Amino acid sequence: MAYQGTRRKVFISHFRDDRREVDEFIDKFSNREKVFIPYVLGANNNDEFIQSRNTEYVMTQIRRNYLQDTTVTIVLIGSCTHSRRYVDWEIKTSLRQGEYTPNGLMGIILPSQGKSAHLPPRLKANWSSGHENCYARYWVYPNSAEQLGEWIEDAFRARTARKHLIKNAQDMMGYNAKCNVCSTTH
Repeated sequence: MAYQGTRRKVFISHFRDDRREVDEFIDKFSNREKVFIPYVLGANNNDEFIQSRNTEYVMTQIRRNYLQDTTVTIVLIGSCTHSRRYVDWEIKTSLRQGEYTPNGLMGIILPSQGKSAHLPPRLKANWSSGHENCYARYWVYPNSAEQLGEWIEDAFRARTARKHLIKNAQDMMGYNAKCNVCSTTH
């Protein structure tokens, strides 16, 4: 039986090297369980990647072509996700306020990482271990469609209830960073 809650439009941010786990997550929770409607940059070979060094242009293109009318951004966290500039840019675009209502922001640690992983810096800046006074949340992989649905609803509500807690002023990553796990720049 498919998930019975509201099916939100969700942007999935990830590192392409985690594609197998990302595809499994989308297949299970979107295609079979019907928890969310996915919008994904780079999840399939037909995606047209944005080739520009102009960060404002890139953020506008991500918002227009991929975030579109999504309301929640899920960052799927693998071992090297924290070092990727596009993940940082997608999070920054998701948190923008003013012309747009910000997306709710949440992270999910992929199964290959066990119970912990390095968070992307912008996600970490919007998170607190006590869940008080922070905009974003992150969890280990969900046990059920209902659990994931609850997490998505929490992120959706944050768009208005916790938007004053957004921390998004830090500079965007200009380049991919050196990975804290494998010590290389991908």
